[in-house]
Amino acid sequence: MPRSVNAVASRQRRKKILKQTKGQFGRRKNVWTVAKNAYEKGLQYAYRDRKTKKRNFRGLWIQRINAAVREHGMSYSEFMGKIHAKKIDLNRKVLADLAMNDPKAFAAIVKAVK
Repeated sequence: MPRSVNAVASRQRRKKILKQTKGQFGRRKNVWTVAKNAYEKGLQYAYRDRKTKKRNFRGLWIQRINAAVREHGMSYSEFMGKIHAKKIDLNRKVLADLAMNDPKAFAAIVKAVK
């Protein structure tokens, strides 16, 4: 009796991963073993960098707030300490957005904190 290998399912499984690696450089896009490794490594990077993205954005917001409050003669740490003492509940994302896009509103917050 001939060996049954279910080639249809195997081909489908390979095509699914080769479709995901389309657009990559060299053999990563068309050689099964290389593409499979590249795909799995890409998933690892994606998982790791979803966490890293949050860290990077927090750092960016802090830099933007720091730059904006220094124009008003205050440091970032001093500003954040006073804003928490005054019970103004605005997170860093909102503060950074105000500092960039609405300097007048940000100046009003700084004035309220002083």
